[in-house]
Amino acid sequence: MSEQAKSFDYWDFFVIECERANAPLYTQIVRGIGGDPALREFASHVKKGQPHANIILAAVHFLLLRGAQHPLRRFYPNLNGGNRVEGENPFPAFKDFVETHRVELAVLIAKGVTNTNEVARCSSLHAGFRAVAKESGEPLALIEIGPSAGLNMIWDRYRVRYTRGGESFEVGPADAALTIDCELRGDKNPPLGPTPKIASRVGLELNPVDLSNPEQRDWLKALVWPDNIARFARLEKALDIAGRAKSEIRAGDALALLPDAIARIPEDQPVCVYHSYVTYQFSDAMREALDNILTMAGLRRPIWRLSAEGSLVRIGEAPMVLGRYHDGARDSRQLALCHPHGAWLEWQE
Repeated sequence: MSEQAKSFDYWDFFVIECERANAPLYTQIVRGIGGDPALREFASHVKKGQPHANIILAAVHFLLLRGAQHPLRRFYPNLNGGNRVEGENPFPAFKDFVETHRVELAVLIAKGVTNTNEVARCSSLHAGFRAVAKESGEPLALIEIGPSAGLNMIWDRYRVRYTRGGESFEVGPADAALTIDCELRGDKNPPLGPTPKIASRVGLELNPVDLSNPEQRDWLKALVWPDNIARFARLEKALDIAGRAKSEIRAGDALALLPDAIARIPEDQPVCVYHSYVTYQFSDAMREALDNILTMAGLRRPIWRLSAEGSLVRIGEAPMVLGRYHDGARDSRQLALCHPHGAWLEWQE
């Protein structure tokens, strides 16, 4: 398959992602980029492994958030008072903005990385860690691969409200500054009850986000899609909570750091390594290396792995899988299906 064909396949896939996310602004812009060879080529100058669409969209959004004045602003709901502009294609304005700010955007595209910034995924983590604790015991020693700013490392500081029809179930601290709403699909409830006790938590991140740096905070915000105003409100609250939590994030290659992170944990504390929408950026060799590291660590003690990762095959949903490594063997099972941004959860176990 030619590089051009691959590019078309990628952009067509991303249009579907935008449609599923009810993001008409980005749907039209991405469709326009997909049909514009020059813009596709411009977007391709990202760091190795970084998604072209997310980075160019975030780069443009970043400049707008930082005050760039251009007719494109009026199409962005988070910048125009929450309005969706109907009946007018924003792509011509987007293309003009890129040409106008080409030099600045080229720098942002070349250095930009996607960061975990959707705290609503903690609606799934709440349920997943309860399943882990039921099997492993407490207190849990948690290691997150790819935490970025650490917003999902403090999942237990957020309250979650699960709803199905007229029913609702709440978990997490009653006095939490942020409550995450999550629709339950199917007829099974996720694990409820007390939040598992946590012995320790650490994140392993190649590109950690410094929340005290205004530019890095704005880049994190720029990665949020402008159609979803509620996500911006959640992010602002989560940033305030995370700034006070001061989670431990070790900078570097997560695969290189992981063996030592596991080795530091006392033998009487169950270890759970977890990640969400991270390993889709890994190569096959990196995914195999992660599996091998956990298999080796499991020769000395049981290691649990909780993951929620999307794919080109399962667009719009991610299976939550719980794996256990011990004595050279691995057992795994699917606990649930999750919405990529935490909007719904279908518990299956």
